[in-house]
Amino acid sequence: MAGTRITNLQNAVKQVQLSQLPQHGAGTQGAVQMRIKNPQSSGDRLSQSKSMVLQDSDLPQKPLSRHRRNQSQHGVVVTGAAALQPMVDLKSEHLNVAKISENGKKQRKNWSSMWTVLTSDELLLYKDKQETNVKAGGKTDVVQLCGAVIDWTTEKSSKKNVFQITTNTGSEYLIQSDNYSTASKWYDAIRKTVDSSTKEDQSFALRRSNSTEYLSRHTSLPGYGSASSNTKQRNPVHRRSINRVFGCHLLTLCEREGTTVPKFVKTCLDTVEKRGLEADGIYRVSGNLATIQKLRFIVDQEEDLDLDDSQWEDIHVITGALKMFFRELPEPLFPFRFFQQFVEVVQLKESKQKIQEVKKLIQQLPKPNHDTMKMLFSHLQRVLAFSQKNLMSTQGISIVFGPTLMWPELDAGNMAVNMVYQNQIMEFILIESQEIFNLDRK
Repeated sequence: MAGTRITNLQNAVKQVQLSQLPQHGAGTQGAVQMRIKNPQSSGDRLSQSKSMVLQDSDLPQKPLSRHRRNQSQHGVVVTGAAALQPMVDLKSEHLNVAKISENGKKQRKNWSSMWTVLTSDELLLYKDKQETNVKAGGKTDVVQLCGAVIDWTTEKSSKKNVFQITTNTGSEYLIQSDNYSTASKWYDAIRKTVDSSTKEDQSFALRRSNSTEYLSRHTSLPGYGSASSNTKQRNPVHRRSINRVFGCHLLTLCEREGTTVPKFVKTCLDTVEKRGLEADGIYRVSGNLATIQKLRFIVDQEEDLDLDDSQWEDIHVITGALKMFFRELPEPLFPFRFFQQFVEVVQLKESKQKIQEVKKLIQQLPKPNHDTMKMLFSHLQRVLAFSQKNLMSTQGISIVFGPTLMWPELDAGNMAVNMVYQNQIMEFILIESQEIFNLDRK
């Protein structure tokens, strides 16, 4: 079966390539390209920070959408291959893979470079490309995507650009590439496959993020309580990957919500100001991770969120979820292209010049970044006003938020040096935020 499936897959790819070859222009590329990339070595990263590699040589010929995690970059439609329905993007490439759980039983995390093939409902993992030609026993592992959950993760590995696939049976896989563009394309393609295959089979239960705990549909999705059993079977069950909040590009999220500051961010800040300004170690103390993930799940499912509910009583859960939101942005609140400019400005000696240059840079930011940043720093000013009770200083807040709000796109520099600059930039903006953001003095 494995040999037949792969043969069908290869034939389908050949049909697409032949049918879409241009009739003129010898140098024009076809619509489908099968590329092989050598795995790159992975580097460690700082806790609570992310570094993403995007080499110039790896940039696509056509500009990518800015919302790479929310829109598929591949529009290939395969014809004449009914076995591969529903139609998906055909991909094969070397990726770093670690299987951390099998049927709910945890396994030791061992990263391996695997030749990875995406079909209409499976992810096929081979030790090397040559194994794809073996008729029997060639597949090292098969990841069933129907009913699976896919999420970006920063907690499961120190590597950058890691996403997790949790199958319907509870098996968990980490997928990684040192190149952010590569990881993002695979994430989009696999997510699209998960959505398509899951809609074909409505029998899969919905599962909490990063957990094998199954949820009754009528308790997790609005409207199921009063619906008939037949209606329930027709409703889509996999909503989290359609309009997710965590891991969504800031601009995309704000456009979807019709605002310039994400609703989740504003809700968290309002809650902290209502009952957390005097909390000891606010933003520094970590909340319970399981409860934070539960909160994240509810937000991504678009369920009504009441942070005054007793289950969110611990204010550190709220601040932990807010920090997780910023850490999981595909591009940080301080966009990649501004990182080096902020580093250069913060090294200026003259204070007034430094303020004006920082102010000028912030005014150039996209409006969602600018407005979210302004609201956040205004909030942090109110946190600092209670420093005698919450024991948080500008330096303490800077250490927390430096690597959370900004990180370099290229991981070529010294990470320790980058951390110093991250903290310095954050601390300077905190100190001078009233002047930089034209905040009302109270």
